[in-house]
Amino acid sequence: MIDVDFGDEMYMGLTPIKELIDTGDDGLTDAEAERRLGIYGRNELEENEEHPLMKLLKGFFGPMPIMIWCAIILEAVTGDWSDFVVLLILQILNATIGWYEDMKAGNAVAALKASLKPEANVKRGGVYKVVPGGTVVPGDRVTIHAGAAIPADCMLCPCEPIDIDQAALTGESLPVTMNMGDKPKMGSNCTRGEAEGIVIATGSQTFFGKTASMIGSVHEEGHFQKVLMAITRSLLFISIVLVVISLCVLIFRDGEGILDAMTFAVVLLVASIPIAMPVVSVATMALGSRKLAEKKAIVTRLSSIEEVAGMDMLCSDKTGTLTLNKMVLQDELPIFTAGVTREDVLQYAALAAKWLEPPKDALDTLVLNAADISACNAYEQIDYVPFDPRTKRTASTLRDQAGSYFKASKGAPHVVLALAHDMNQIKDQVEEVIARLAERGVRSLAVARTRPVANVAELDNAPVWEFMGILTFLDPPRPDTAATIKKANQYGVGVKMITGDHKAIAVDMCHQLNMGDKIQGCEGLPTYDPAAGALPKTIGEEFGPMIEAADGFAQVFPEHKFLIVEALQQRGWMVGMTGDGVNDAPALKKAGVGIAVSGATDAARAASDIVLTDEGLGVLVDAIIIARRIFQRMKNYVIYRVSCTIQLLLFFFITVLCIHPDSYKGWDDEDVPPSFKLPVIALVIITILNDGTIISIAYDAVRPSAGPEKWRLPQVFAIASVLGGVATISSILLLVVMLDSQAEGSAWGAMGLPEIENYSQLMMAIYLKISISDFLTVFAARTRSNFLSRAPGTLLFFAALVATVASTLIAVYWPSDGSEEGNEAMGAISGSLAFVIWIYDIVFFLLQDALKVGFIQAINSYTGVNEDENKMDEDGEPPESILYFAKKMKGKIFGEGPVGRRGDSKGHFAPLDTEEDDEGRLSDGGIDERAFITGDQGSLNANPGKGGQVARMV
Repeated sequence: MIDVDFGDEMYMGLTPIKELIDTGDDGLTDAEAERRLGIYGRNELEENEEHPLMKLLKGFFGPMPIMIWCAIILEAVTGDWSDFVVLLILQILNATIGWYEDMKAGNAVAALKASLKPEANVKRGGVYKVVPGGTVVPGDRVTIHAGAAIPADCMLCPCEPIDIDQAALTGESLPVTMNMGDKPKMGSNCTRGEAEGIVIATGSQTFFGKTASMIGSVHEEGHFQKVLMAITRSLLFISIVLVVISLCVLIFRDGEGILDAMTFAVVLLVASIPIAMPVVSVATMALGSRKLAEKKAIVTRLSSIEEVAGMDMLCSDKTGTLTLNKMVLQDELPIFTAGVTREDVLQYAALAAKWLEPPKDALDTLVLNAADISACNAYEQIDYVPFDPRTKRTASTLRDQAGSYFKASKGAPHVVLALAHDMNQIKDQVEEVIARLAERGVRSLAVARTRPVANVAELDNAPVWEFMGILTFLDPPRPDTAATIKKANQYGVGVKMITGDHKAIAVDMCHQLNMGDKIQGCEGLPTYDPAAGALPKTIGEEFGPMIEAADGFAQVFPEHKFLIVEALQQRGWMVGMTGDGVNDAPALKKAGVGIAVSGATDAARAASDIVLTDEGLGVLVDAIIIARRIFQRMKNYVIYRVSCTIQLLLFFFITVLCIHPDSYKGWDDEDVPPSFKLPVIALVIITILNDGTIISIAYDAVRPSAGPEKWRLPQVFAIASVLGGVATISSILLLVVMLDSQAEGSAWGAMGLPEIENYSQLMMAIYLKISISDFLTVFAARTRSNFLSRAPGTLLFFAALVATVASTLIAVYWPSDGSEEGNEAMGAISGSLAFVIWIYDIVFFLLQDALKVGFIQAINSYTGVNEDENKMDEDGEPPESILYFAKKMKGKIFGEGPVGRRGDSKGHFAPLDTEEDDEGRLSDGGIDERAFITGDQGSLNANPGKGGQVARMV
């Protein structure tokens, strides 16, 4: 029985805790465990997962899908079944492609979770058994041993001291020693010793579960969804206004049938609204997701890629994220006994351990990996006293080859110092060194020995202890952390360290990583109780300036990390957060981009948008580069799609409102309508061909920006307006000239251009003009200087070729010339007329591109920002480029290879001034030299950490 008074405290408001934990030596019976499982629930956190079919169903509803449904219904009512089928296929594709890509990302997360099958050792009915971790209940008697995870919040029964690694919960690198009555928490691990404990909380009632309540408080729409909806709402509003006006004109002025007019209006609305934008965006981000997966980074939320591109502040946990979470011996080793060398101190530290057995704890691991074990074998260990939290040292009695006896001890410096025969003489010096080390956050371990004696009994009388020296060790940064931070800074991303560790340790880590060392404690940081409701909107205003000014924060709790992220977000920062522990999970969920590093807890992975499965942080640099490429492609697509919307809407609005084909001479034999509009099938073909093939922009060749990306939607709409305006003017001009072509002395006839035989052919010619100019616009939209400044991607180039050639073939080989169909159908045109339209489109495309360049230069002069100059430098053509493809084909034919970009052996891009070492690794930045031993044994060795693994760094 555990002698702890819980008073009248209730568990979940149902049962007094003292009754729950009143468990006998035999544990609960199976029946009682089953009963409690039904009352208190499984030892798991609730997950609100949406059924895949519900996700698919949502893809068929929303502003854009509803517009398509309206068009489909109208086509069915009018009996135009060919258009009905085409629109239905378009709707299905639009919904299922995005759903499929999202499901693939979700499957990757499910695979990660499936690989973790927690189990617990429990004692039920006097029998020890292994049960699934989810079936542990309050009051269960569980067995805790070295290497085992703590299955739930427990209270230790009478036992010898055990060591619990709580790094995942608190960020503390070294294990904590616990005794009877102490409470190891779910998510921590036992690293030494064995004990039994009584479960006092499971599931959502654990520390782990209560931390998750902050995660559950985050219900925010992603940044990209907000941008996408802002673009869609703007276009939808403009489209509806113009289309409704056009509809009224067709019905009330021109007397057209209501159903026919509505069908045209709805299909025009569908063609003008960017219905393919979600599909193109998902496909583009899915490509980035696959590229990151190749670099051992799993994207769990596709839209987070866009947020990585705009990330301008990275908050990072220290332990296990910036550092290895493994203690490493340092070069610094103060010596206090004359004639003693560094190797002597290491050897006697090893002699104060059981060097022939596997290390029992982190300190033994440090020492035995650093010392020359073969030299220790020359001694015989007569007796050994293991580490005890009460004595705070280990001790060995040994005999050397000469038959002399001596003792060796290692432990806490102030304890070992008290043994020294000359303590009074060296005390001030030792304490000064200890204080100096503590200020830097360096941990220390003292080593002492006795002078040899001839008889072992003399060691028990008055041994003369010599204080040999102090070993120093530190949890070092990951080898690529400094380089990652340096690159992040180069790319315009600020980095702040946030840790639960002591301030001195955080400051020293900042020095090692070349970061600023203005570290704040938790004093003055905001606090928040999840039960209080919504977060205050004044956190950024009240605490933002102080948080922005700091380089990092120490001794913080999970809610502090959460609120630091919230404050920065309220100040307008796009915040990323890296972490690995339960204590990081709320902040990971809150951040715009949550990144769980390799070895992260299940809670951290579940709360993250990106999960790293390989050691190191170097992939973050790759993620920034890849995300900015993806962003460029999406931004180019948005400019293109808005310009196409402007062309379609303005063209048909102006033609319906102002241009009257029946007023032009020469069309007397035909029933020419009072307003110009294209058949529904023409708009559907434009939508399918252009939107269907523009998905290839996901593979376009772009140069990522050197700084964080921002949408700057006013500029996007302004540039698109210039492109769309030129295309609209060119279409109206061509229509007017063609309508006048039947009159005597027309400009068309005077130029000797191919004959337009009927009004149906005129409609086909305008269809071809709009279709080609639409796709040519993408080449102007994808660059900020002239379209020749950067070669397009191979797939985009061939997609453009397919779309424009297909449009041309449709125009030339349409199954009817239109004469027998009246003015309701298009008619095939001659090849010579198609050629003239191509030339016309190309001329206006060049004018469109030139005006775009001039407009952007005017914007740059006004804002002082030139996006084209703010790009990362790269060697050679990117692999997506059509020029790269051409060089590759040339190489295959003539035996010459393409010129690519430099990268390391893992495929990481090296876009700036990065050099490579002999092994192909990126060499700039790295770990502080103090983290390594420079000896024949290489450098050291670390504590077992969360995974129970030991690392030897070489």
